[in-house]
Amino acid sequence: MCLAVPGRVMEIEERNGTRMAVVDFGGVVKDVCLEYLPDLRVGEYAIVHVGFALQRLDEESARRTLALFEELGLLQEEFGDPWEAAAGSGGEGGSGFGAGSRDGEAIVAEEGGR
Repeated sequence: MCLAVPGRVMEIEERNGTRMAVVDFGGVVKDVCLEYLPDLRVGEYAIVHVGFALQRLDEESARRTLALFEELGLLQEEFGDPWEAAAGSGGEGGSGFGAGSRDGEAIVAEEGGR
């Protein structure tokens, strides 16, 4: 799943002519491009999608949304290791997906697929 997730700006810097920020998403920290919100400041919250800050958000709304995402397990799904998640769901009684490797090449297959 690819969600737009609120995060708090911790640091801002210029990298190769692009305004970038370090953003905290409820404990997960990622680099985010600020080109769509060039006036965003340290300490403010923004909705981030695929590495781009898209919209400023008030702190209360951001915290409520992060708490709800965490309660629903969506933060782990969004920021967790997809290979680990796929491997964990492929066992007996799993959802039918599996992951592994063959000769160093990653393989992900739906149950019944080859």
